[in-house]
Amino acid sequence: MPEWNKPLPSVVGETKPYWDSCRRGDLVIQKCDDCNEYQFYPRGICSNCWSNNIQWVKSTGRGTIWAYTVTYQNRTLGFAQDVPYILALVELDEGVKMFTNIVECETSNVQIGMPVEVTFVQASNQISVPYFRPA
Repeated sequence: MPEWNKPLPSVVGETKPYWDSCRRGDLVIQKCDDCNEYQFYPRGICSNCWSNNIQWVKSTGRGTIWAYTVTYQNRTLGFAQDVPYILALVELDEGVKMFTNIVECETSNVQIGMPVEVTFVQASNQISVPYFRPA
């Protein structure tokens, strides 16, 4: 991958534990202590029962491609040099879905249902971004 020149995420409030874990090479998601549901993206309350008894738990980092698209044109700074690239909705083993890029995979080989695992791309000294690759 070329040097990172894409926008960096805002690491504030309820997203800070997520990005801190990514920097350490761990993918974390939230789990509610009251209804036992997992959730992703980070929130201050449970999206299922509205409880504030949520905890960060380490994900297996494994999942399957639920949907995807191959991007062939993107003139935005930081993305233009990556085309074609795969944008996917990955369903983690825990049941939550997250948007991500699929790397280390030819665009002709990607398919719905493909097993994938997390990998991290160093975006800066402080931020690692989770991507997924074929498992």
